[in-house]
Amino acid sequence: MFATSTQLNYWTFSGETELRQLRQEANQNFVQTHGKHMSEQERAAFFLSPPEERLLLRQYEYVLKEFCNKFNPPLPKCILGTSLAFLKRFWINNSPMDYHPKDIMLTAVYLACKVEEFYVPISQFVSNLKGNREKFADTILTFELLLMSKLRYHLTVHNPFRAMEGLLIDVKTRFPELENAERLRRNAEEFIDRALMTDIVLIFSPSQIALAALLYSAGKEMVNLDRYVMDILMGGSSGEEIKKLIYQLKRIKHMVKTDPVIPREQVSTIQKKLERCRNQENNPESDSYKARMAERFDDEDLQKSHKRARIQEEERKRDLELVS
Repeated sequence: MFATSTQLNYWTFSGETELRQLRQEANQNFVQTHGKHMSEQERAAFFLSPPEERLLLRQYEYVLKEFCNKFNPPLPKCILGTSLAFLKRFWINNSPMDYHPKDIMLTAVYLACKVEEFYVPISQFVSNLKGNREKFADTILTFELLLMSKLRYHLTVHNPFRAMEGLLIDVKTRFPELENAERLRRNAEEFIDRALMTDIVLIFSPSQIALAALLYSAGKEMVNLDRYVMDILMGGSSGEEIKKLIYQLKRIKHMVKTDPVIPREQVSTIQKKLERCRNQENNPESDSYKARMAERFDDEDLQKSHKRARIQEEERKRDLELVS
């Protein structure tokens, strides 16, 4: 149930202002950590600004959507919603200068397939990618645990697609005067697709997004759903509750309608800047990352060696006690 979910309690925010502040904090934390010995002017020239980060991350959300749409075998709609939710949640408290957006994007889709019980072996998953597929597989498996930990292991996502299915069933059942309610599906799904590319899923409940989508589609189809919403869906609700719902629906519609187009040329410039300022310790292709991983594996081997030595010593002592 959404009302008791981690999505509501931990990943639903008051609005765009709160999200903007959290993202700015993540950006500032990275800049302050990695630019300690730089002046303010040097930092501004070298690191990505919060607006630049947002443009870059929004571009990767569209890349994720295209990747899901072209994926073989075809992916259920819920995987698009879940992977985008993972991506958006991750970037609230982390900077793309710390972890490359492409690495997190691919890992988010792979993890979403698991969470939504749509099993795709890693070999089949990377077959949808061009380039060094073995390297892609290693990267995805490397970042999978990191992604889960940054999401606080809150992996259940309540998607508006499921809420829309419930509304369509309800319309067919309790509002029979509307003939062929299925005709509302196409435009409603289109609205949700557009909504997923904004911060709407971090601010509103799935049922509110689904209802906004249904009303948008009804407008396209010249269908009046006022009686269904007021008398059936909100029947028994107070005037204040109805007023609040209408306000939220207007906010959702406005955010979808005013979602700005991404300037591709500007994103290309930001990409080049990212390659200079990204954290190389989290870059699987960098020497510093490989050295860090080798050191970690050496530590793990040393710990295992010590553990084996302790076990052997304990066994030796037991054998001596038996002999004596």
